[in-house]
Order: sequence, then structure tokens, then C-alpha cells
Amino acid sequence: MTHPETAYLHLLQHILENGVKKEDRTGTGTYSVFGYQMRFDLSKGFPLLTTKRVPFKLVASELLWFIKGDTNIRYLLQNNNHIWDEWAFKKWVESDEYTGPDMTDFGRRCLVDEEFNALYKVELASFCERVLTDDTFANKYGELGNVYGKQWRNWTTSTGESLDQLQDVIDQIKTNPDSRRLIVNAWNPEDVINAGKKGSKAALPPCHVMFQFFVANGKLSCQLMQRSLDTLLGCPFNIASYALLTHLIAHECGLEVGEFIHSIGDAHIYSNHLEQVKEQLSRVPKDLPTLKINPEKTSIFDIELEDLTIEGYDPHPAIKAPIAV
Repeated sequence: MTHPETAYLHLLQHILENGVKKEDRTGTGTYSVFGYQMRFDLSKGFPLLTTKRVPFKLVASELLWFIKGDTNIRYLLQNNNHIWDEWAFKKWVESDEYTGPDMTDFGRRCLVDEEFNALYKVELASFCERVLTDDTFANKYGELGNVYGKQWRNWTTSTGESLDQLQDVIDQIKTNPDSRRLIVNAWNPEDVINAGKKGSKAALPPCHVMFQFFVANGKLSCQLMQRSLDTLLGCPFNIASYALLTHLIAHECGLEVGEFIHSIGDAHIYSNHLEQVKEQLSRVPKDLPTLKINPEKTSIFDIELEDLTIEGYDPHPAIKAPIAV
């Protein structure tokens, strides 16, 4: 029997063999393929990769942040989650109020300049501590704008109406499970067109742009459409996150889990991740773990981090690689 994780490993190998070298907005460069799909049968185990350690608490706390409709990194920092630090930090160091050392192009510079990297880490740590302790500062510079939580839970229409897409799709799964409109969309053209401009409403255009559910034979399946995928660093989180989301919604709706289908536009490996990818491909997958959800919590909106447990997880060691900002 083919191990479920080989779907991901095959993607890495496919990009190594077929990827086209491209430039990108970070200046790092990638090897990219266009149009790829992976399928994971969630009944075969929870797809938390075993060929390297993936920190489940970071995956779960980020997803719960989305589900809460939160867009400020303070909640993440309170849970020791630093996934989104760089995008909030960028907003701070590009502001008129910032008077510290020059942090221009910090994402690239910290990779090539050890002295700058040490300075950057000090500035970033100081920034995070201030977000945690200073309400006014956190409200202004910890805020990422119209990122996933906003679009999922509080999409604002042109008339000012607020739409809770996530609540609506859960209601539809319960009352109209055969619907072909069980969709949550994070791609707001207005925000995307203005991304990067002064006064932009979103720190980063969404990479996972929409997801759709499908109910059949008492099972809930989910398909994610992702426009852009960092296959080494981002993909393992995305797989686990949307598998977890599927489990949580199935739990609330009284369904079993079916498949998670991951459909990707631009799937890429950053040029400074090649050795790490080869290291991961050299490893043999282990048994997938099992997800446990507190049975006393019936609503996805009541779930907290302590209500989620991963059992039987014994992965290979983590593989570190620089993130491109």
C-alpha cells in the first residue's frame, strides 16, 4: 500500500525534475510548476508529515486564529506562534514612526549578512514584545488587515454588509449537504489590486484563495485551491491546516471525514531550499498520527487549542530553511 505522504513527496520530486527557474517578488528565485493536485484520504490517518517534524500547535493555533476572524498577530504571539511576524514587522519598519536601524529588504538581507541578521532578530523580538504588552501599539502594528480571518468571518460588501462565509457554509452543510455552493472565498479583488500600495487593506494577498466542501456517504471532503505554494515550508502547514478544518466541521456536522484535495496553481521550491528538499526526499515516511477532538465541544467556534490532541506522532527531525518575505 502506498503511504499517504508520498503524494507530497512526489510533488517535491516533480518540481525538482520539471520546475522552471523563475524570478519572484522576494528576489530569492524559485523552481516552479503550474497546475498540480494531491489527494489525502483522511480516514488513513491525520496528514501531519512524518518525513520532517511539523509543529501541530502552530498549525492549530493559526487555524483557530482564522476561525475566530482575528487579524491581529497578538493572539498568535500569545500562543508562541511566529508564523506571521514578518508581515506585521514589515508594516512597522516601513512606518513614519519607526526610528530604529535600517530594516529595508530585511527578508533578503538577513539571509546574506550575518551581522544584519543578528540586528534583525533583536529588532523583531523587540517588536513582538511590544505587540504583546502595548495595546495601542498592537492595535496599530499587530494588525494585518483583510487577511484570512476577515474574509472568512467578516467579508464586507460594497454596501457595507458583513458576511460570515464560514458560519454560512457550516449551516449549508447541515441543511443542504448536496449543494454545489459549499464554498468559502478569501480572494477579494479590491484588496489584491491594492496590495503593496500605501494604505493597502491586506498585508499579503491570500495564497489559499478558496475552499469547497462535498458531502457524500456520510463523509465530508474538502478541496483547497491555492494560487501559490512554497512546497517546503508552507505546504506541510497547508495540508495539516485544511485537514484539521475538515475534521472540525465534520465533527460539528455529525459527519465522518472523507478526502482532502489540494489543488495548486504555482507550486514552487525556493532556490535556497534545494538541499533541504533533497534531505527530506531521502527519508522514509512513518505511520501517520491520529487527531482527537474534545467530544464535549460541538461547535467549531468554541474549540480552543487544548481541545485538540495529536496521538502517535513520531516524525523525523525538523528541517530548517529560510523564509522568503
